[in-house]
Amino acid sequence: MSPENSARLATQVIHEGYSPEPLAGCVAPPIYLSTTFAQEGVGGHKGYEYARTSNPTRGSLEKNMAALERGTGALAFASGMSAISTLIQIFDSPAHIIATSDIYGGTYRAFTQVFARHGFSFSFVDLSDEAAIKAAIRPETKLIFAETPTNPLMRITDIESLCTLAHSHGLKVCVDNTFMTPVLQRPLELGADFVVHSATKYLGGHSDVIGGILVFKHKEDLDKGKFVQKSVGAILSPFDSWLIMRGIKTLAVRMRAHQENAEKIARFLHSHPQVGKVCWPGLEDHPLHGVAAKQASGFGGMISFELKNGSPDQFLSHLKVFTLAESLGAVESLVCVPAKMTHASIPKEEREKNGVTDNLIRLSIGIEDSDDLIQDLKNGIEGE
Repeated sequence: MSPENSARLATQVIHEGYSPEPLAGCVAPPIYLSTTFAQEGVGGHKGYEYARTSNPTRGSLEKNMAALERGTGALAFASGMSAISTLIQIFDSPAHIIATSDIYGGTYRAFTQVFARHGFSFSFVDLSDEAAIKAAIRPETKLIFAETPTNPLMRITDIESLCTLAHSHGLKVCVDNTFMTPVLQRPLELGADFVVHSATKYLGGHSDVIGGILVFKHKEDLDKGKFVQKSVGAILSPFDSWLIMRGIKTLAVRMRAHQENAEKIARFLHSHPQVGKVCWPGLEDHPLHGVAAKQASGFGGMISFELKNGSPDQFLSHLKVFTLAESLGAVESLVCVPAKMTHASIPKEEREKNGVTDNLIRLSIGIEDSDDLIQDLKNGIEGE
């Protein structure tokens, strides 16, 4: 990302999607709680009829995210999973979907235990392996769903190459951009058709709101998404929309702080004799470090690693600053054991085949002082 674009996006996170309203000139967007809106005549409204269909506060967030991701439009949902569920329902069943192999456990569960009962089928593939992708494509394949970096192994998919391959077979591509945010990576500019976010994470940024965002490149897909959302009602509330907008205003500076801390911590872990593999795309020995550097302006604030000796339980018992909890992307640093927490819904055999072992530890690096975070990890590793 050029300095010019960086400055533009840092301005957009604060200003895009809302201008001070005419009544009082409020700098902060109002929270419009009304469920219905007065009409001057039948069908004579001001763009708002009923809040399930549209709401001014939610609309401001959607405009903001569409601009940040360079999309045609965006929709805001009650959770990241409801955003992904709406994406799937854009496609007619029977349909086949190819997805990242080491995918988030909640997405895997929804795909295999909910949508698989309704005419959808799924193949989980290493999306850095072009031959594996080609082998998985079927006549009924409609979509490739990618996480990059993946959760929790931080594997990288070359978005541009994936989109070229997918489009040559008439397939669409969705990228889960939760880990990177539009501050660091904008998949639509690299050819993707959809971008999805768990807004609970970096967009909200403060562990106090749950939400999801789906951004569209093509208007016809946006129209389909609006119809599904209006029909099933998986909307984000006005207050939660406002909280996420407030979080986005500091997104650029927070992502810078997350990443600066993550780099220091990743290099500390990489050099520690009691630590085994360290998964962070910014490390030069990451298998796809070059691809990550090419398609993003940073490497994010998520790290996973394994200890050579000892169990995660011993390590966790000595931590004072990191909080043992699910979720990620907030100002405080969190730690979890994916196999027993965020990815427990994936069968053990499937998890281990993809590298998600019982000893894998995932860190969400917050914005605390990096020296305190490193000392806390050192205490955990060395049992002090």
